[in-house]
Amino acid sequence: MAENHSIEAVEEGDDYYHVRYADPDEFDEIRTPDWAENAAGSVLDGSEVRTGHQEGGGDDDWETQSVLVPVDGVDGEDEARSVADDIVAKISE
Repeated sequence: MAENHSIEAVEEGDDYYHVRYADPDEFDEIRTPDWAENAAGSVLDGSEVRTGHQEGGGDDDWETQSVLVPVDGVDGEDEARSVADDIVAKISE
């Protein structure tokens, strides 16, 4: 899984900080796989990972598109960024 681990943007919603690593328009398909959600939840309960797949890539060429971090689980955007980076590191192991 080729990964770009730099955060492009963070948007605060009602329930989640949406920490974006890649533009969703770069992908043909985006999923929230159970295995990634389990890994994310082990860092911060309620977190989710969205992965994207580009057409022409192999079956295993899924990249982290974004991480959703619960607003009530962190103290602001900086902590949401840190939690998202920890989650991406964990799923990349």
